[in-house]
Amino acid sequence: MPPSIHSIRHPIAWLAAIACLLPGMGLAVSAPTPASLGRAIFADPGLSASGAMSCASCHSPAHAHASPSEGLVPPGGPGLDVPGFRTAPSLRYLDMTMPFGFDKEGTPVGGMNRDGRANSPLEQAARPFTAPHEMANASPAEVVAKVEHAAYADDFRAVYGANVFADTEGAFFRILFSIEQYERTAREFRPFDSKYDEFLRGRLRLSPLELRGLALFNRPDKGNCAACHPSARGADGSFPLFTDFTFDALGAPRNPAIPATADPDYYDLGLCGPDRIDLANRRDLCGAFKVPTLRNVATRHAFFHNGVFRSLSEAVRFYARRDTNPEEFYPRDANGVVQKFDDLPPALRGNVNTLEVPYDRKPGQTPRLDESEIAAIVAFLHTLTDGYDPRTDTADPARSLGHDD
Repeated sequence: MPPSIHSIRHPIAWLAAIACLLPGMGLAVSAPTPASLGRAIFADPGLSASGAMSCASCHSPAHAHASPSEGLVPPGGPGLDVPGFRTAPSLRYLDMTMPFGFDKEGTPVGGMNRDGRANSPLEQAARPFTAPHEMANASPAEVVAKVEHAAYADDFRAVYGANVFADTEGAFFRILFSIEQYERTAREFRPFDSKYDEFLRGRLRLSPLELRGLALFNRPDKGNCAACHPSARGADGSFPLFTDFTFDALGAPRNPAIPATADPDYYDLGLCGPDRIDLANRRDLCGAFKVPTLRNVATRHAFFHNGVFRSLSEAVRFYARRDTNPEEFYPRDANGVVQKFDDLPPALRGNVNTLEVPYDRKPGQTPRLDESEIAAIVAFLHTLTDGYDPRTDTADPARSLGHDD
């Protein structure tokens, strides 16, 4: 019996699992591998109830493994007409996240998904196969049956054994393991080939506007972005991931474009539910979502967990002006009072971060960033896009594909 999905919480664990997954060693270089199978599974729309949705539908390799669509929440289900609840995050650099837990100060950190509920790419890959608003299979067994009849089924048997499909639970585990191996080993998931990476390597200079944006990004009295999105190399020389893996309650405005919000009692509370249930009683964590990497952020079409902002400039402006000019982002009630933090129940709005720069302002005060400074930060954020070509000073995440794994 293979290890259970929920036991794979750290790279050491899945390395230890390899012995029970592979029927033998010594495969030829050209032979199929778990990673090559994972690549095929990731791109296969035939594994969905609709026959038209794959992992790549929401995490397109050519779009930094994020949504290729300008739509808000990708629809799924058997007829591709069941709306989702959150925007699809990029999967790039995601496998470098540590498992979810609490640090010595009791701060939640790590995990995958916007609420940190998955602890490895293997765990993260499991849910979309059966989620009603995603690939919508009735059960893992249905997924296994589809793989058994896929074009790569013989490769699957070659890697995992001739009788692999006789054990449904074991076969499903191996499907997820294959996806994890693809995401952990393919360089396209962590190319570190942005303009900023080349700047850190000393191979080029940033423009004056980009350098100004970097300075504002780092300054604790201005953007203070680096407090949660570190921009410097690690102590070991590693390149920055632009996330500290923590969670923050930012009070993003409610987005009526998400159909679920038509119900006034519906709230997406991040760490404390409704998708994540183990922290439902931690009311102090309600409204907190994982701090995402900012790598490739300039390629996105929707920002924050609910996609309420549709441009990068608008998202940065929200950080700067949320507290000085809340009327720009939140609705007014019948009495004309601005309903700040309206995507949280009134009793939980005190959880929103209002202490750290730039959230320490009040109406009537000067925002920490003016429009020219917002534009400079946005210019800097564009340097974080993968696939940079110094000859044209342009970047395209699709250029990061095709590297040797």
